[in-house]
Amino acid sequence: MDPKKKPFTFMHCYLEFVKYPKWELRELEVSHKKQKKKSDASPGVSAAAIIDDDLSVSSKMLEREEAPSGTKHEKEARKGKIPMSDSSSCKLSLQSVWAQKQEKDEMKEASKSARYAQVIELQKEKVALKKIDVELKQFEIDERVMLVDTSGMNTLQKQFYEGKQKEIIARRQGMSDTNQALQLQSFSCPVKTSPTPPRSNRSPRAGSGAAPGHDPMLSGDQDLPDGIGMARLAWTRLPTADGAPPEGSASTSAAQDELFVGAVESLDYEVIENYAYREEQAQRSKFWVPYYIMLKWFFALLIGVGTGLAAIFINLAVENFSGWKFTLTFKIIQHSYFVGFLVYILLNLALVFSSVYIITQFAPAAAGSGIPEIKGYLNGVDTHGILLFRTLVGKIFGSIGSVGGGLALGKEGPLVHTGACIASLLGQGGSAKYHLNSRWVQIFESDRDRRDLVTCGCAAGVAAAFRAPVGGVLFALEEVTSWWRSHLMWRVFFTSAVVAVVVRSAMNWCNSGKCGHFGAGGFIIWDISGGQEDYSYQELLPVAIIGVIGGLLGALFNQLTLYITKWRRTYLHKKGKRVQIFEACLISLITSTVSFVLPLLRKCSPCPELEANSGIQCPHPPGTDGNFVNFYCSKDNEYNDLATIFFNSQDDAIRNLFSAKTFHEYSAQSLITFLVMFYSLAVVTFGTAVPAGQFVPGIMIGSTYGRLVGMSVVKFYKKLNVDEGTYALLGAASFLGGSMRMTVSLCVIMVEITNNLQLLPLIMLVLLISKAVGDFFNEGLYEEQARLKGIPLLDSRPKQIMRNMSARDACKNQKVVCLPRVSRVVDIISVLRSNNHNGFPIVDRGQNGEQLVIGLILRSHLLVLLQSKVDFQNTPFPCGPGVLNRHNFSDFVKPPSSKGKSIDDIHLTDDELGLYLDLAPFLNPSPYIVPEDMSLAKVYNLFRQLGLRHIFVVPRPSRVVGLITRKDLLLEVMSHEDGDIATTELQSTSSSPER
Repeated sequence: MDPKKKPFTFMHCYLEFVKYPKWELRELEVSHKKQKKKSDASPGVSAAAIIDDDLSVSSKMLEREEAPSGTKHEKEARKGKIPMSDSSSCKLSLQSVWAQKQEKDEMKEASKSARYAQVIELQKEKVALKKIDVELKQFEIDERVMLVDTSGMNTLQKQFYEGKQKEIIARRQGMSDTNQALQLQSFSCPVKTSPTPPRSNRSPRAGSGAAPGHDPMLSGDQDLPDGIGMARLAWTRLPTADGAPPEGSASTSAAQDELFVGAVESLDYEVIENYAYREEQAQRSKFWVPYYIMLKWFFALLIGVGTGLAAIFINLAVENFSGWKFTLTFKIIQHSYFVGFLVYILLNLALVFSSVYIITQFAPAAAGSGIPEIKGYLNGVDTHGILLFRTLVGKIFGSIGSVGGGLALGKEGPLVHTGACIASLLGQGGSAKYHLNSRWVQIFESDRDRRDLVTCGCAAGVAAAFRAPVGGVLFALEEVTSWWRSHLMWRVFFTSAVVAVVVRSAMNWCNSGKCGHFGAGGFIIWDISGGQEDYSYQELLPVAIIGVIGGLLGALFNQLTLYITKWRRTYLHKKGKRVQIFEACLISLITSTVSFVLPLLRKCSPCPELEANSGIQCPHPPGTDGNFVNFYCSKDNEYNDLATIFFNSQDDAIRNLFSAKTFHEYSAQSLITFLVMFYSLAVVTFGTAVPAGQFVPGIMIGSTYGRLVGMSVVKFYKKLNVDEGTYALLGAASFLGGSMRMTVSLCVIMVEITNNLQLLPLIMLVLLISKAVGDFFNEGLYEEQARLKGIPLLDSRPKQIMRNMSARDACKNQKVVCLPRVSRVVDIISVLRSNNHNGFPIVDRGQNGEQLVIGLILRSHLLVLLQSKVDFQNTPFPCGPGVLNRHNFSDFVKPPSSKGKSIDDIHLTDDELGLYLDLAPFLNPSPYIVPEDMSLAKVYNLFRQLGLRHIFVVPRPSRVVGLITRKDLLLEVMSHEDGDIATTELQSTSSSPER
């Protein structure tokens, strides 16, 4: 034994081995050596026997030994601190001490082995999940190879891709058995209605089915043996706004992941009426409803003011940057056109570089117009990142750089996205990440309330962009929303009116010259009220031709942008941020070169004779807006018609094309040249990593060929009072109708921005024709872009094939993942890790032992419960009513600017994994259900109109509890004789003879 160790205490006896006589220690050493020799000499002797002999010798020695003299025990006993003990009380049995130590060691080893077994099981589960993830990534890559079109390739490329496709087919055929083994683990449960059936309604998205526990829009059929479920799961990892490859793909680097918006997720527009929600509703006072309504109107006011101020800032910055750029360029070209060309290119390049750098490094979700993403949000699909504070900042400053840099795009689409971001940030009380939040306004916690605010923001963006409040309301109603109420229309109209007032006030203030180069322009309003006052039936044919041209060019524009965006997504944007920056800068160089060099190749024309009171000056002074631009002209009274629309800001160019009483200002050659070049630039520019709108480029393209048709009409009908600017307006409407497929809202917007109500019938005719022609070839621009970005939009009406399908057909191959009412925590963790479903049916046993579905619980709610841990219990029995006080309804609200919780964020100990959790207080006890034989078209309409996320498909119910009619949903207010007013329900169905 080590003599340096502290005294060993046992039953008030102190054995200080350092006080033992040296002969006894030597005797112990001799004994150990003898035992060792004995064991060496006798290999058959067991180690246990040697230990027993050793312990017996030591025990005998200690039995002979009394408490050594001079020990601490004896000294304290002499002093009277402790009683003297005889030698027998100090005798120790090392045999018993050793046995106790051995028993403790065995218990420790057993506990350690159990923990090791659990760790190994968890590691096996992680390895299995990782293997499945690798399989999904490989399947995603194989699908891309299988979809490659080899018709336009050379022989080597064709042989390469065909060989790869054959390898993939052979590998899939050989791994058919393995694919079944790799299916995600789930267990099926029969779906039976409880004695009190849930509300009946609403169905899944077409083609994907809607099983309980299945997010019909996102999770996919993962248990199909043919790999279709894995394909759907792979496609839920969706690209970003700039068309980047899916997140998590094998070819995606960590740097590119930052550019991704992330996977989409369905929104919960349905009210989850669990116990926490009902308790919160019961605790609200009678003043809460008026306060709630007043706060909605106050927020509508704030959204209007904020969007108007953002639009003012963007327009002031764009107009001043453009004005300084053109003024400096015109001053330099007076001395050297080459130096002016270099300065012009560098200025545009600097602005575009600032825009693309902000987008790629700071706010990747701000790329593009943002309208497809906002349309998807209002349709029930949330794409992470589209409503963040940094997205708002990137949208504002990125639009200034891209539009001020002269690219063939506009700022109107980004303004719609800007208004939506402002509305969302106000609804959530600001941004918690940047410490710009306030808790007193955090009352709009549901997705339903936030959806209404975002709708107001969209309308405010259109009203600010075009100074068209009524057009903004109709745009939100027709184009972006799939849910509308009369109360919402009032608030949207109020928001648009506030925007119009703010914008008009800013314009009146800028008319005094306090806004630099802004002046009276900037906000898009092209007054042509002084143009053509009437039209004849003979002009209907040219108007119809304009409509057909607009439909054809609009459909072609949609298809070309779709192809180019796919190409960017496949080859360019997967290579990183530097390639995106280089692409935008290269397009800026091309655009600047075209807009500067092409006017140099055009001969100047003499100024026409103008009326004295027309207010038109030819040529207009350099650096100012006007119709006639003196660019590379030898004489002072000449102008360059191509430079008038090319070497100018887009707003001034549109104003020039719309101008009335300017006959023969443009030649046909100049208009055709501008149409071809600008159309090509708009197709190539759309889809780059900058904020890009298509309203203004579409107006410029349409007004160009519209003015060409107007010139032909003037030449053919010489006696008619025809104005070329009128046909430019009709051409702009036709192209927007053929590309975006809007009718009512676009018609009102065009009337509001031109201040000419007399042309309303012609605009309506052009829009109807262009939309009909465009629909014959493809879908609208926003629908095509939303599909390309993987946003699953539900159209306004179901497909024709759905009328011949039932709800059972949509979900016949699904396995429903259910959870018992009282579930073990480890089982819940396993279910959440093994699949990506966002809703799970909760089952319980009835009185007769049958299995009943008692409700639906969301994945996000399960994660909240697992993270809080306050509801864990030791017994597998239902909990009491005390659980209601542990959570508020706001605890389960997902922040709109966050991805929410993930299963990877949950960290539990081994003891917590063995506990239980009662899910009954947190589930939705009344989910919507439909019978399995209901028409899928009918289910589709219910699903879209109610904005649901999940729906139960159940067998035909065996009995009817009651029947609700219109009278059961009305309340009759009856006045009694004593003056009191009582509210009573009408008679029930069973007692009403009228039915």
